[in-house]
Amino acid sequence: MKVTGFKRENGQYGIRNHVLIAPTSVCASVTAAKIAALVPGAVAIDNQHGCCQIGSDLALTEKTVANFAKNPNVGAVVVVGLGCDGIQADDLANRIRTSGKHVETVVIQECGGTVKAVSKGAEYAQQMAMELSKQKRVEFDMSELVLALECGGSDPTSGLASNPAMGVASDLLIGQGGSSILSETTEVIGAEHLLAKRFADPVMRDKFLGMVKRMEDRAISLGEDLRSGQPTPGNKAGGISTIEEKSLGCMYKAGNSPFQGALEYAEIIPHDKKGLYFMDTPGQDIEELTGQVAGGAQIVVFSTGRGTPTGSPIAPVIKITGNTGTFQKMPDNIDINAGRIISEGVEIPEIGREIFDKIVAVCNGEKTKAEALGHNEFAVNKECPTF
Repeated sequence: MKVTGFKRENGQYGIRNHVLIAPTSVCASVTAAKIAALVPGAVAIDNQHGCCQIGSDLALTEKTVANFAKNPNVGAVVVVGLGCDGIQADDLANRIRTSGKHVETVVIQECGGTVKAVSKGAEYAQQMAMELSKQKRVEFDMSELVLALECGGSDPTSGLASNPAMGVASDLLIGQGGSSILSETTEVIGAEHLLAKRFADPVMRDKFLGMVKRMEDRAISLGEDLRSGQPTPGNKAGGISTIEEKSLGCMYKAGNSPFQGALEYAEIIPHDKKGLYFMDTPGQDIEELTGQVAGGAQIVVFSTGRGTPTGSPIAPVIKITGNTGTFQKMPDNIDINAGRIISEGVEIPEIGREIFDKIVAVCNGEKTKAEALGHNEFAVNKECPTF
């Protein structure tokens, strides 16, 4: 099956055509936002890290920002640095250039301050936006598509309706030769034994189970009870009482396809081995969404029983709820009401097909409600405190 998008220099396809303004650190984030505000078609990310980090924590931030910029939905990139950041602008730009994208750098200290840096960055971004505007959408096969699967603000209807329907849509995409990413390591605790059975490769199965244990050990090492944050207060108010209940509902997003592998946070999904993958992320919606998009997902399907407006700077986010009451209360945020499975007796496969059809429409240019409202949340997972 074919959809339309923009062919990139490395042969991949994006369904959006953004100029990304990527700050190397929190010190450059405001300047990046000012540049993006001056150029239609440009979008900035709000990087709250990138300085005074150490070791693997700094490396994770740099990898996440670089891989986010490599996403096929990005056509060109302006990297903005302060100059004395832990992540240097030239280093980040060179990592992004391996994707073949046009990348320019702006360093605030070298420019002589914010005003001059904004002027230079806007000049670069305008030139890039003009070039990208000349590109025409072309047909490409859905086997080139990577779908991120996410749930947030869950209630019992998520596990009963919206998540199983998302699983159907994921299986349909994988049946077309495409790929999907399941994440939220915190929210597979208690259901990991069921997912592990679906890994054909014992090495990848052990890697997945190791990720779950690592998440549990991290909480234990802090001397904290994981249950103080999972389920969240909103989950509990909605009727989810334990992490096991939440996990058993969460896992339905993965449908019935076998797992091809397990990815570290923000690791790019293999282009030569399509199918279903697991990515090690926290349960926090924005951090996990950022990791999946950095992993190469061009589009996101996001279920929410309680209701959440979260979007992404570069990837369209389709919102689904299994709670008809939430759909009626938040019609400007939710794209599909899977609550009809419960309230009207609509079959799960029918809603799954509806979600798949929405994926096709959004790939072809239809905006999601999160896009229309300008939701562009971004956050990077951290491995240790900032020093």
